Order: sequence, then C-alpha cells, then structure tokens
Amino acid sequence: MSNISHTAILGAGVIGSSWAALFLAAGRSVTVYDPASETERQTREAVETAWPTLEELGLTERATTDALTFAATASHAVEGADFVQENVPEREAIKHALYSEIEPVLSEGAIVSSSTSGMTLEALQRGWKEPAPLILGHPFNPPHLIPLVELTANAQTGPGVLERTEAFYHDIGKVTIRIKKGMPGHVANRLQAAVWREAVYMAVEGVASVEDIDKAMWAGPGLRWAAMGPTMLFNLGAGDGGLRAFCEHFRDTFNGWWDGLGQPHLDDDVIEALVQGINDEANGRSPRSLAAERDALIVAMQKSLKDIRTQSKP
Repeated sequence: MSNISHTAILGAGVIGSSWAALFLAAGRSVTVYDPASETERQTREAVETAWPTLEELGLTERATTDALTFAATASHAVEGADFVQENVPEREAIKHALYSEIEPVLSEGAIVSSSTSGMTLEALQRGWKEPAPLILGHPFNPPHLIPLVELTANAQTGPGVLERTEAFYHDIGKVTIRIKKGMPGHVANRLQAAVWREAVYMAVEGVASVEDIDKAMWAGPGLRWAAMGPTMLFNLGAGDGGLRAFCEHFRDTFNGWWDGLGQPHLDDDVIEALVQGINDEANGRSPRSLAAERDALIVAMQKSLKDIRTQSKP
C-alpha cells in the first residue's frame, strides 16, 4: 500500500482520534482537523492512551507518533492526503458542507471514506459534484481495537475505489465486509439493534435484571460469536447434518420465538429503568474504569484469536 502513505482525519472525536492512532501505528502520516478548541490536546492524549494497546497487538512496527500534525481548516487537512477518513457529526447538512469545502482540493486519486453509522451512501453523495472519491467505511468503536469495517460502494463510486479502500484497511489490520444493499444502520448495527431490542424487552418485562441479561450475553452466545457468526454456529450445531438439519429440527422452535419477540420503545420510563439497571451493574465503577476493562478484554481476545487463526491457515 505504498500509494497510501499520508492520511487525513476530519472530525477528531472518539472515533476520529481512534482512527488517528491506528493510522499512525500502521506507519502512515496523519493530519487532523476538528473545529473544537481542544482538538490537538485531546487527540494527542487519545493517541498516547491507545499506543500501549497497539504495541501489545503488534501493530506499531512501522509507527511513529511524530507523524501527527494538525490543520486549521478541513481543506488544508486534506491537501496531499491519499486517504481521508471523515467522522463529522451525523447530520446531512454538516457532512455536505464539509464535502463542498474539500472536494476542490483533493489530490488526484484520493479516497474519502465516511465513518457514518446511520446515513446511506446515496445521502452522502448528494453533497458532491462528482462523488467518485467517496466510499462508506463504517468502523466499530473503538476503531483501533475492533477490526470490522463495513464498506459500501455503488455505481457512482469511482473505478477501483472499493478495492483500494479494502486493501488499505486490510493492510492496517482491519476486517472488511461489502454491503451490497444500503440500509440505515448497515449490517452490524442492525444486528446489535435486534439483540438489544430483546434485551430491553426482557428487562422491562422483569424476565431478568439488566446485569443478568448482559451476563447471559457475554458468558453465552457472545463468547461463541467472537469466534464465528450465528449462521455458521448453527450449521455446526447439527453435526454432519449441517444447517439444513438444524433448520428442519428447530424450524417451529425459532418461528415461535420470533413470533414472541418484544417491541419495546425507548420512552422515558424504559430509559429510566435501563439507567437504574446499568448503575447497579456498574456498582460504582467509573466509565473510564469500565472502558479500560473492556479494552483489556478485547485485546486479550484479539491476541488469542489472531494466534489461532494464523495457525489454522493452510
């Protein structure tokens, strides 16, 4: 990926600063733009915090934090960049205004990848005169730890942009999927939403506490899902008979469960019940402490999975 050596980050919140740390760890130079007054201090602190984890994952062999710079405007940030990761707020007007500013100064062949979690590529493209450089590259938070990136391209995307974006993300340690049909929330967030909907329903119905529902996930299916996806796991659940045998055996069971799934809504009462439940689960631990615990667990799992998958390759 020698043709992508200099990158730009537009929007340096939680997602943007995490991307910056990963790009630096992968040996790229990074220029950051965000209008917030504390951008440089907060980004450098985020990179410093992420760095030991990136070292532990073995992602910093080509790295230097000295390759991080900051720009006063978005147009200056993207000058000379081969790859731009856009992470500005999820409002169409803001994104379109940003695209109008940077489009005239983009380098030839530069790619702009949007981290949007809810907007479609078609909605983003309306902010461009010529949207060929734009692709949707949605990460999972935090991007420097969670490997998934969901990619969406369409007929207006320039030739080779999808393939070059995919190759760049693979080179910096990401796992990509191609979304063939755009939907709000893409793939992974829709899966999350479906599972959380039922978790919320069971909590408000008094089936179990918020803490025990969370525990049922991380100590049960969540552990399996870290290894393989649900359809492959059910394929393995019927032994030699595979997925067909599983479906034939459990058809009525799953149809009954699906028919009985809840339809909760996040009204004030439901939100209050969930907040009380999560406060009980946190048991006085701060969000910073819980995030550190989350990150340590993710790193341990990532290292183990990486070792096993490397050994299993033919």
